[in-house]
Amino acid sequence: MANDLQPNESFPPFGLYRILAVSPQVAVGDPAKNVEYLWQAIEGQPQVDLVLYPELAITGYSCGDLFAQDALLDAAVEALFELAEKTAHLDSLIVVGLPIQVQTSLMNVAAVIQKGKLLGMVPKQFLPTYGEFYEGRWFRAADGSEPDTLTVNNTSIPFGRDLLFRHGDAVLGIEICEDLWTPLPPSSFQAVAGANVLLNLSASNEVIGKAKWRRDLVTSQSGRCVAAYAYASAGPTESTTDLVFGGACLIAENGQVLAESRRVGDGGPIWKGAAHVIADVDLQRIQHDRRVLSSFDDGRSRLTHPYRTIEATGNRKPSCDDLPLREIVSQPFVPADLADREERCAEIFGIQTAGLAKRVSRLPESLPLIIGVSGGLDSTLALLVAVQACDQYGWSRKRIHGLTMPGFGTTVQTEENAVRLMDELGIATERIDIRSLCLQSFRALQHKPLGIEIDDSTTIDSLQSELQKTPADANDLVFENVQARIRTFLLMSRGFVLGTGDLSEQALGWSTYNGDHMSMYNVNTSIPKTLVRYLVRFAADHMVDDTASDLLHDIADTPISPELLPPGEDGQIRQQTEDKIGPYELHDFFLYNVIRNGFSPEKIRYLAAHAEFSEAYSETQIEEALQTFYRRFFASQFKRSCVPDGPKVGSVSLSPRGDWRMPSDADQGPHR
Repeated sequence: MANDLQPNESFPPFGLYRILAVSPQVAVGDPAKNVEYLWQAIEGQPQVDLVLYPELAITGYSCGDLFAQDALLDAAVEALFELAEKTAHLDSLIVVGLPIQVQTSLMNVAAVIQKGKLLGMVPKQFLPTYGEFYEGRWFRAADGSEPDTLTVNNTSIPFGRDLLFRHGDAVLGIEICEDLWTPLPPSSFQAVAGANVLLNLSASNEVIGKAKWRRDLVTSQSGRCVAAYAYASAGPTESTTDLVFGGACLIAENGQVLAESRRVGDGGPIWKGAAHVIADVDLQRIQHDRRVLSSFDDGRSRLTHPYRTIEATGNRKPSCDDLPLREIVSQPFVPADLADREERCAEIFGIQTAGLAKRVSRLPESLPLIIGVSGGLDSTLALLVAVQACDQYGWSRKRIHGLTMPGFGTTVQTEENAVRLMDELGIATERIDIRSLCLQSFRALQHKPLGIEIDDSTTIDSLQSELQKTPADANDLVFENVQARIRTFLLMSRGFVLGTGDLSEQALGWSTYNGDHMSMYNVNTSIPKTLVRYLVRFAADHMVDDTASDLLHDIADTPISPELLPPGEDGQIRQQTEDKIGPYELHDFFLYNVIRNGFSPEKIRYLAAHAEFSEAYSETQIEEALQTFYRRFFASQFKRSCVPDGPKVGSVSLSPRGDWRMPSDADQGPHR
């Protein structure tokens, strides 16, 4: 299916910039040998856009007073150009650490090379000279007084702490080890100056507890800077005279670890050779987040000095069969890990409950909370939240007034589940068959429901019988909307109505305007459909007794349906929502990537082709669902522009009062 996709012409393709972070074997004090190790560490690896080596990888970090020896420094420069020659056939940028003479001092630098050419050098700004570290003995810290250029092998190259490197859409900022551990890391300034890929060449030893702190630093800095952050550290073949270096390599993106190598102390055996990690970071996602975070650019006024940008050339040649080296999550709203999922569900219930409780606390105590209970997922979730709010804040569950309102499409199973659920939860209940009110409305409107003639002699039973003979794909909006609006009329006439519609339905406009679209407060407003089912199952497993648990699991397994069209002659649901609009699994995937990431249709097609569900759906099915999503999303903004209040629980929300403001009459344009 992916073979027909044509990647876009920009570099990197689809914004996916490929990084290889390596912790190679090292011969301490032998640059010539280290060049061989550096090359061996990447030989045979997939084609990448950038290779990141550790701090002082050309000499080894642990050379001590050998750093003062001319022989070592001369050999380091010679080895740098040998590495450049060895990698000249690659399009990749190579970033490697070495010591280099600057005026009368020695500096710890990162060298950037590509296609055999030395593009520039960035010196370390903060030197640790405490505890086990003694860098101030050998090196000078960069403070801005160093020269702008450095002559190396008779070639003048850009030099300084103010260098950034542009490689297509990637802008690289470089810091070295201790720079990250300081209160004001250089990468923070590089990010607001435009860097979207931050690199750290490191030599970090392993002591108890340090690995977690280091991981947290890398992850949090990537999130704070809204950037990718790649980290490569020296490994256990450094000198172990007093320290053991762990060889940790990390790649993070905007607060999330994408890939992590093994390290010393992780429970595995000591390894020979190199540790490495490879991942695609998404520059388009980073750009989108920076574009919508209005405070991000405010940091530019805090820059202490301007930056120079060095242009790199050449780029990886993409292939349609080139699989993305990052996880493409098919259900982005639902954590795959059970413990993470349950933690999220508990947190969501807490947010929903707190939101509803605050709103209800402002109401007269005599005013009942009204909810339509259908036996489906959404109304079940809203009812569970209402019950939890009453329990936590000392209100009687009888304050909740549940209405089950069977109509022409209601099945025995869902009605029984609705009644049983209300009884199990101990709320006030009422049953109103809406079919007689609907029949009166059809007569008043002179409407033929699903083409069926009605007159004064038509009864509910005779109409129901005729409706069940209609084709499964029958379509009659008046017939459906009358039922939805009568239900809302009955709810609104009784008290404070709790809405049940979810985020996915809002995105697709899958609601009747001024029908199930409306309520006084909607606790489900930012819960996507794929997550609703897991929330109901979480409640079944953690919030109710065994009898109610079995019932909730049965509700969670019921096909999604508005139950407006009549069931089949066997009494089973035949109006399944996903048959009409496509799988919610796909729609929630589209919703997340359109709203959260701002991706183009082309990018979303590419991601969908490589997501976990790609084998379950044909290219045609995915394309049809995507077209349905965009068409309905653009057509339905008028419904979202006046939705009731409700709590935001995640990073994706369509509230018109903050998260999503869009013209109701916008043209779909390029979103096709």
